[in-house]
Amino acid sequence: MSNKISSFSSNNFNTVSSSGVGSSGSLGASSMSSSGASASPGELNSWYEAMARAWGSALDSQAGRIAQMSSQVSEAGQDQPSTMTVLTAESMRMQFMSQNASTSMTSVGQALESLGRKQ
Repeated sequence: MSNKISSFSSNNFNTVSSSGVGSSGSLGASSMSSSGASASPGELNSWYEAMARAWGSALDSQAGRIAQMSSQVSEAGQDQPSTMTVLTAESMRMQFMSQNASTSMTSVGQALESLGRKQ
């Protein structure tokens, strides 16, 4: 069984795929490998970790857009109202994405915790 977690931005669409079932047959939220060491960047141990990385990637991409626009305003002197409005809109998008990432990670984490207590 394979779960796919996707991140979408206006410029690209990324899909992160990982096995949703650990070697012990249970769903997990751990970032530790079976040897107890932290997972390498390319290694995903759970779909929860894949979801976190997808959100991180989407937020990094949005932060990059905001930084680029901000430098255009500060360094290139493009401080026209139209540029400032677009920068404000991108900042609001970042706030929206950040809140949704937090809410979704918290909700899924609580569901996994509840599932763990029932087993």
